[in-house]
Amino acid sequence: MARRFATVALMLAIGLGSQGCALPMTDGASGPSVNYTLDGIAYRTFGAPVDTLQRATLTTFKRMELALQSDEPKDDGCRELIAADADRTIHVELERLTARTTRMRITAKRGWVWRDRATAGEFIVQAERSLNDTPAFTQRTK
Repeated sequence: MARRFATVALMLAIGLGSQGCALPMTDGASGPSVNYTLDGIAYRTFGAPVDTLQRATLTTFKRMELALQSDEPKDDGCRELIAADADRTIHVELERLTARTTRMRITAKRGWVWRDRATAGEFIVQAERSLNDTPAFTQRTK
């Protein structure tokens, strides 16, 4: 009985301890630059300031025909943008790492519980495309 209890306690501790763990898992379809956490959040670090990446994100929302619901700074210094279509909500978090480096995290939710990893990955690919189409960013990187 004690051995069974110890086994269950160990499995529970491992399960709770690994919650929110970010393991780099790449998806061949979206390219090696998109990484995912275990719970389906896509993320990527860009060599661009937060303001430039925010404009690229807004352009990507338009390109993907997503309606902007909010664009607000958070208490921790990050910027959160939320957009939606008929059945998905896209949460974009832009975290300033340095003056010219920003981490983008995307959570695409379908309904209240389901996360859409493919849409989140595609959003990052499209955001990179929008960023590369930005004249100011393109000139600075040359």
